[in-house]
Amino acid sequence: MKQGTFLILTLLLTHFSSAQNFNEVNKSAEKGDATAQYNLGVMYYDGEATSIDKKKAFDWFVKSAEQGNADAQWFLGQMYHDGEGTSIDKKKAFYWFKKSAEQGTADAQAIIGGMYYDGEGTLTDKEKAFYWYQKSAKQGLDLAQNNLGSMYLNGEGTLIDKEKAFYWYKKSAEQGFDLAQNNLGSMYLNGEGTLIDKEKAFYWYKKSAEQGFAEAQNNFGMMFYFGDGTLTDKKKAFYWVEKSAEQGNAKAQCSLGLMYFGGKGTLTDKKKAAFWVRKCYENGGEMAKDIWNSLNLYEYE
Repeated sequence: MKQGTFLILTLLLTHFSSAQNFNEVNKSAEKGDATAQYNLGVMYYDGEATSIDKKKAFDWFVKSAEQGNADAQWFLGQMYHDGEGTSIDKKKAFYWFKKSAEQGTADAQAIIGGMYYDGEGTLTDKEKAFYWYQKSAKQGLDLAQNNLGSMYLNGEGTLIDKEKAFYWYKKSAEQGFDLAQNNLGSMYLNGEGTLIDKEKAFYWYKKSAEQGFAEAQNNFGMMFYFGDGTLTDKKKAFYWVEKSAEQGNAKAQCSLGLMYFGGKGTLTDKKKAAFWVRKCYENGGEMAKDIWNSLNLYEYE
């Protein structure tokens, strides 16, 4: 058999199998099977064996969620939250996320924590935010572990406990969560909840920076600049600070301006110095105005 003919037959068989599966799921859903209703919703949502139809996906998720399917409740919350297949309704989003969270869905627990924290679809309640983040974190969700660490660090919804903050940041960082890796680097650098260890700070900033997290890229650059946890290397410092600045990090933009002004890790360029310090100012950088005035950067625009 020719290769092209074989490929066509394979595609036809795959299409037939998908269509058959869709029809079977549809029949079960029509009969009231909650799992089938959820699966049919997913198929309409993703365009699996049918055309994408967010409205039909929404309708099937409603049917499944009302029967208590936790996954459908989560999906329904998401659709209300983002306005997919329906109008945005943060209160209904909160309602359905909470239904799913109460059944133990870790993602929903983290989302409910965030909604309580921000007062989205409900009143702000840091203690309830802490409660739900903790529920999710204990199930291993990296986002919730990081956010729980921040609540311990800042004493939000609970008492300040830097050792517990360190514990949860580390849990999250070890799973590869870039924000937690940056936070853990700062804990090691400043000796919060643990002993000062600049080499470990360098290690975790590097992990986060390599994933593209702008704040970590600036922090990692500063480690090279000052020789903290590594050898001083102004060129590498410039490289990472520039990466951060280009993503809009205000601190990095001011630092980059200063590096251009002083020729640190790059050639001196006063115009670029003025450009980046202005960017920093426009981005809310608190130090930008003082830098601008003290270096007379208006002369180089």
